[in-house]
Amino acid sequence: MTQEERIQSIVDYLKRNQNISMEDICTKYEVSYDTARRDLVRMEADGLIVRVRGGAILPTMTKHINSYKERLADAGSKRSIALTAAGLIQNGDYMMLDTGTTTQFIAEFMSTTGNVVVTNSIDIAAILCDKPQTTTHLLGGMLHAWHRYAYGPRTIEMLSDIRVDKLFLGTCGISAEGLFTPTVEEAYLKREMIKRANQVILLADSAKFEKTLFHRVCPFDDIDILITDAEPPAPFRKICTEYEIKVIVAAG
Repeated sequence: MTQEERIQSIVDYLKRNQNISMEDICTKYEVSYDTARRDLVRMEADGLIVRVRGGAILPTMTKHINSYKERLADAGSKRSIALTAAGLIQNGDYMMLDTGTTTQFIAEFMSTTGNVVVTNSIDIAAILCDKPQTTTHLLGGMLHAWHRYAYGPRTIEMLSDIRVDKLFLGTCGISAEGLFTPTVEEAYLKREMIKRANQVILLADSAKFEKTLFHRVCPFDDIDILITDAEPPAPFRKICTEYEIKVIVAAG
């Protein structure tokens, strides 16, 4: 087995088992300790792993998020998640749509009447302009051009007097500690949205699990429903059971 083949096999092993020890590498691949160490040094240099005492784990800290337009082009299973979420909307619901590509698809799929929608997303507001049966409140503030949303103290202040039935919430990462986002400003905005909703519905495709970013938004006890595209990994199924979070797996 070449080093490249061994490295790919180690990555596959980590995806299934979360961690690998030096002893595991030596035994599994019948290589010396020095060879195992060289493999891990190269993998760390390539950003494939994080070396820990006695072995390695997959990196969980995500530092770069694609632009909104890039994420929108890579829709993947987000449409099926959004379609399932839109099915939870009832006529007359007052709700909040967090900024995100999946929540934008919810706005596209909405077919109910008499809804009131609060959002800080300029794209969602534009879509709802073509739905005269929906009343839209666009939050103001500083414009984040990369992610196409309003944010800042003015945005949070506007939320302080609002109460809605449902919040459809996006996230950039989920770990055992809760939900994560890349910026402090976005985290505080999402927290305020959570406070203003009777029911919090989290939208997260399977790629978001086991990812940590710079700032935590909230723990799991703030979430009522999780809509995703695949059965969550075992540790997260246990967490959802513990916090009585209803898990809905969207049909492909």
